[in-house]
Amino acid sequence: MEPIKETPKTRVKRGPKRAVFDREMLYQILDEARIAHVGFAVDDQNYVIPMLSWRQGDQLYIHGSRGSRMIKALTEGANCCVTATIVDGMVLSKSAFHHSTNYRSAVVFGQFRVVDDPVETNDTLKAFLDGIAPGRWEEVRAPTEKELKATSILAIELEEVSVKVRTGPANEDQEDLDLPVWTGEIKLRQSVTEMVADSNNQPEVKVPDYSEAWL
Repeated sequence: MEPIKETPKTRVKRGPKRAVFDREMLYQILDEARIAHVGFAVDDQNYVIPMLSWRQGDQLYIHGSRGSRMIKALTEGANCCVTATIVDGMVLSKSAFHHSTNYRSAVVFGQFRVVDDPVETNDTLKAFLDGIAPGRWEEVRAPTEKELKATSILAIELEEVSVKVRTGPANEDQEDLDLPVWTGEIKLRQSVTEMVADSNNQPEVKVPDYSEAWL
């Protein structure tokens, strides 16, 4: 697997030692985050929209209503910046100033393309749904032609990207080391807490287990 190539646009200038060029780390971040913030501009106004996202190979996908401002702009070839971040822990220091966060983040630059091939459309929607709830695609009704016409699926190449990771303890000042204050990390993770059924369930339908996707 080829490493991530640094470009003038993706070069990490603040905290360059946290830059990571491992493409597998990029994949892990995008797969785990599930939410990507898409930045773009329309008529000199900047927007950043959070979107459900999913990855297949070196492509990151999003979908949305054909009538939305964002989808229209992206399908017309607007340059964009896509970000995804995972907070792994809150880092507690002996001083207020040096509290920090352990995180993994990815930034993608480029342009989205419209997915118009029926086979790719079916395959990537299946990957999206099964990524949220494994096996779900085979359990539910498939999208109708009308539903698909109302929706745009877009993909962006993971070509010009930047990855940044922070791990470890706080950076303490030498004069603070003897302060009798607890220091360490509050570990955080995203997980399934419970499955809450709604009123549309049939009595005979058992509660599924989709936790595998969120481990």
